[in-house]
Amino acid sequence: MSEIIAIANQKGGVGKTTTAINLAASLAVAEKRVLLIDIDPQANATTGLGFHRSDYEYNIYHVLIGRKRLSQVILETSLSTLHVAPSNIGLVGVEKEFYDNNTKGRELILKTKIEEIKDQYDYIIIDSPPALGSITINALSAANSVIIPIQCEFFALEGLAQLLNTVKLIKKTINPTLEIKGFLPTMYSTQNNLSKQVFADLKEHFKSKLFIDKESASYVVIPRNIKLAESPSFGKPIILYDVESPGSKAYQNLANSILVS
Repeated sequence: MSEIIAIANQKGGVGKTTTAINLAASLAVAEKRVLLIDIDPQANATTGLGFHRSDYEYNIYHVLIGRKRLSQVILETSLSTLHVAPSNIGLVGVEKEFYDNNTKGRELILKTKIEEIKDQYDYIIIDSPPALGSITINALSAANSVIIPIQCEFFALEGLAQLLNTVKLIKKTINPTLEIKGFLPTMYSTQNNLSKQVFADLKEHFKSKLFIDKESASYVVIPRNIKLAESPSFGKPIILYDVESPGSKAYQNLANSILVS
């Protein structure tokens, strides 16, 4: 049975999509069968794996509104064990359709769609939009766990209470198995005192929910890294763009910590 992990944070620019792409790729390189589901209308996870709108006709929007099955929109990537269910800007209209049509069980639509294919994968990674609307609710309702990227910069923890309350509410109501898999510090700079302070705050409040690299026994932290920032423009995960870069090694450590958990 597959493990379904949502990547969520209602704040934008925290490394959410970067984490979704590179965690999925790192798990795939570890010979796990991985599906990355892009349910962010910005479709950055889709383009970050080298796909453009002209490359596919149908996407996750057509799945959510019932026009296609999930298996019918899945695309193969340059990694044989990594597939992606692409997104499209048209997804912005799905929330309005859910509510205008008073769609029954709208919070569980993605969960229902995943049932068809989940046994084909070891891991399903869901990249959600930077908002706490019905699309993100669908991601959290479908997932076994959630990874919350936290940018190591000013206002990093702002709004976190709202997200944690949402996770708690979903766990209490429609997805009792949902757990916080961990908080992931991103864009960390050893030269920046603010980064160090944010990381210290995370250790103080969420020490048991930080990822640990078992080999070095150190916390997994995603650094600021030029190669990591460049790789999406080449349509490649960092592990295929520059496997020896600090960003690539950090995401491999994250994948390893998940594989042994």
